[in-house]
Amino acid sequence: MQNRTAYSGGDRPASEDLDSRLTVELASVVSAARRRATRDGDRQVDTAHLLHGLLEWDPAVREVFDDGAQVARLLGYLVQRSIGYGLQWHGTVEDSGAVPVVTEGGVPGWSPAAAAAMDGARDRAHARYATRAGCLDLLAALVDDPESRAVEVLRRASVDTGRLAARLDGDERPATD
Repeated sequence: MQNRTAYSGGDRPASEDLDSRLTVELASVVSAARRRATRDGDRQVDTAHLLHGLLEWDPAVREVFDDGAQVARLLGYLVQRSIGYGLQWHGTVEDSGAVPVVTEGGVPGWSPAAAAAMDGARDRAHARYATRAGCLDLLAALVDDPESRAVEVLRRASVDTGRLAARLDGDERPATD
């Protein structure tokens, strides 16, 4: 059975997009984000759904954070989304302002910021000569949009997004005394 819940930003069918552009792990994250959005009654997958999927599915993503307590705080905020924190987002389209709002030709079922993050993940993979985007590519693309819901959750959980971006880019320097 083919996965039909994956992101499909191009003209190709979702299954071909999945097979050729995403790692198996990232395809699982995307499917989880789609299910979470549907279960929560959200019209679109947004960057917070993607962040939630990344934290749940990929140990490599959890390892880039400072400690387990930080990951637990993040998951706590994300789980509260449908019962408290994040209710202001319910029924609204995520538009971080980092990309122009797409009125036509957008990716159905995806917020403009989430679609841009998926495109950014693929661009990042191509920049390192990989054929498939992975979970760390997506996390880096999410962090690149400072006005996204994902970054709002990261900041609320006291994650230094600049330091996280540097770590994901391999630019973090060891602390000096």
